[in-house]
Amino acid sequence: MSLSLVQSRALLGLEAASVTVEVHLANGLPSFVLVGLADVEVKEARERVRSAIQNAGLDFPNNKRIIVNLAPADLPKDSGRLDLPIALGILAASGQIDGARLAGHEFAGELSLSGQLRPVRGALAMALALHSCGVATKLVLPTESAREAALVHGTEVYGAAHLLDVVRQFLPADATAPIDAPVDGWARMLPAASAAPPHYADLSDVKGHVGAKRALEIAAAGNHSLLMVGPPGSGKSMLAQRFAGLLPAMTVDEALESAAVASLGGRFAIERWMQRPTSTPHHTSSAVALVGGGSPPRPGEISLAHHGVLFLDEFPEFARSALEALREPLETGTITIARAARRAEFPARFQLIAAMNPCPCGYLGSTLKACRCTPDQVARYQGKLSGPLLDRIDLHIEVPAVSAKELLDSPAGESTDSIRTRAAAARDRAVERQGKPNQALQGAEIDRHAGLEPAALKFMHTAAAKLGWSARSTHRALKVARTIADLASSPLVEVAHVAEAVQYRRALRGTL
Repeated sequence: MSLSLVQSRALLGLEAASVTVEVHLANGLPSFVLVGLADVEVKEARERVRSAIQNAGLDFPNNKRIIVNLAPADLPKDSGRLDLPIALGILAASGQIDGARLAGHEFAGELSLSGQLRPVRGALAMALALHSCGVATKLVLPTESAREAALVHGTEVYGAAHLLDVVRQFLPADATAPIDAPVDGWARMLPAASAAPPHYADLSDVKGHVGAKRALEIAAAGNHSLLMVGPPGSGKSMLAQRFAGLLPAMTVDEALESAAVASLGGRFAIERWMQRPTSTPHHTSSAVALVGGGSPPRPGEISLAHHGVLFLDEFPEFARSALEALREPLETGTITIARAARRAEFPARFQLIAAMNPCPCGYLGSTLKACRCTPDQVARYQGKLSGPLLDRIDLHIEVPAVSAKELLDSPAGESTDSIRTRAAAARDRAVERQGKPNQALQGAEIDRHAGLEPAALKFMHTAAAKLGWSARSTHRALKVARTIADLASSPLVEVAHVAEAVQYRRALRGTL
């Protein structure tokens, strides 16, 4: 009878819970049993582990009854990341490696049939969980995943290319000859050196659209959401795809949070480290794809855009249920996925940039082409967007079509760098004054930090009454006015700032 224990991690949302892999070998009818609420992917590990051990030239105890327990029993386990700890547990229980030396290590990795280690999802989340625990534990991962996990400073991470690379580190003291691995892939992973500044497409590529660029500058300075309305081909997508370059450089904590979500979704790449993400889901995306869900819960596009930009083109064409699911995350910055068996919370602090045509044909109000839609068609099209959702979008602007003469003859526009410098200075003023961007102001903070001079207060009262604004719309216009004042380095919000903020609530020409 023999028993071995190996530590690993299971992901539930962004939480990487500790999992203990217990392996028991006993005499009896030969079998290989996995217990502990293992998903199909984990149960298939029996065949992968058996083949990997045998093809690596190690002894698999075929004549024993093998029981593998994944504790705690009530925590769901999925994916192939438990292959490596299961294999090491079997080797330790059969005496081929020293089980005592496994203490102080955590393992994760998927095994190929030849024993090669394949990368796993969520390596960065595992490293963050270990770092937050403050326990001096060594994390052993496949080489590619280890490079990702090493971005978390203060975590001791080792990378291995093959099962034998790991086995050689834990051989018994009385082992007479080293085991030869096909690739010498064991190495301590250190954080990557500072990479070049992230590259974003430049706004100077967009000719004309001075008003739209001004709105993007305001959105970047105050962290405001933006809706662009204009005919096909007017440049809405070009503007949106260049918006991330206007945002301030990411802090290390922001980069780690964003990268951890991307790692959990299998989308993280080292070359995009410290680069703000821009998520662009297609308008046929479901509500689950947009906000997250499934079993086990996975992050959706709004979480993959954490600390970045969520660009929704053809805004009214998204399913109504998907758009309405955005309402809470826009306010709270998080999304909670609740299911009967489990619950997971994902971060979702993104900036929403949406684009749409003003009508089904797209040419309502265009000076270049006549609109052929009836008033009823326009009303039905714009009616796909609910009032409560539009209420939560701070800036509504029109993006008119650019004439051929302006497109061909105009010089390049203002660069991203110069606009970002002004936006960053305005954001810094807001953070120095109140500790957060203007969009995040709530309740009494708005009255305290977005003070209006008397004439501006009177103007705001008149605009809110005539335009029928809700309390939320009024507060959002006030926060936009505060951002405009910050861009002008004004301590008080003046009439001109309120007047400009008011015009950003009147982009739709139909019934909304």
